[in-house]
Amino acid sequence: MIPGSKTSQRLRAGRRLAVVSIVTSAALAVAKIVIGWMAGSTSVVADGVESAGDVVASTVLLFGLAVAARPPDEHHPYGHGRFEMLTGLALGFLLAAVGVGIAVKSVLRAAAVHEPPAAYGIWPLIASILAKGILSSVKLSYGKRIKSAALVADAWNDSVDILSGTVALAALGLTLYDPERFLAFDHYGGFAVGLIVIFLGLRVVRETSLQLMDTMPAVELMDAIREVARGVPGVLGVEKCYARKTGLQYHVDLHLELDPDLTVRASHDLASQVRDRIKQELDWVADVMVHVEPYQGPPTPGTEASCRRESRQP
Repeated sequence: MIPGSKTSQRLRAGRRLAVVSIVTSAALAVAKIVIGWMAGSTSVVADGVESAGDVVASTVLLFGLAVAARPPDEHHPYGHGRFEMLTGLALGFLLAAVGVGIAVKSVLRAAAVHEPPAAYGIWPLIASILAKGILSSVKLSYGKRIKSAALVADAWNDSVDILSGTVALAALGLTLYDPERFLAFDHYGGFAVGLIVIFLGLRVVRETSLQLMDTMPAVELMDAIREVARGVPGVLGVEKCYARKTGLQYHVDLHLELDPDLTVRASHDLASQVRDRIKQELDWVADVMVHVEPYQGPPTPGTEASCRRESRQP
């Protein structure tokens, strides 16, 4: 990876976001666990444990982005970008494990008889909802813009913090409203927080697993590659077009149809023009492997979203 390149700059910005997230989550975790324990609120403590998990998650994210920023080498010609995907996968499993722990702990305390929690336990929850709302929107927007699976996963983690904090706040509110009738609701709130975290973790695992399995990108991205290729003078068609994600960018495998009477040198030069044009106009493409095929006539109506022409007329 070239120092100062757009991808390198984006990775640095992603690491700065991860550092901000670590500091914020650590402060919120300490506040919720300490105040929740002092107030005697299971839901507040559970939400604090979830925030502590965020600290670990963001630390893993920071490490993943640092490794992904390494340039290609002899053993990793495509770079180290996929480590960023592995980071997202690890975050998913971590979130699911934290959710299970929160849910089990809350259920075990549901039948306990104790004094109702103190009202001041609501304040760290409100602070957490506001802070995580800002972090989630920033990380989700930037993560999608730079196509970072780990950063988007961490953004979803923050968005779940908003939901879990709201659930904990509602549960604690009910308990405070009528302790005699709703004393156990504070514990049920902790259980609900755990279920939410489990669901998020499984979702992150699914999405990052699809990327690691080389699932094709969105139709819009593939259409953009095809259109840029067809816009180069001399290109008569696109037979096949595949793409796989390697970190924040995609590697493209493109089959061009050219005039069969062109010389090898002319075909090579035209293929190089297509590769350079795609990389120039689509900054989310890391590299393009171009294959040249002889043009055999106009395509039949209908083209797959993956840019593969289904049939040709001789």
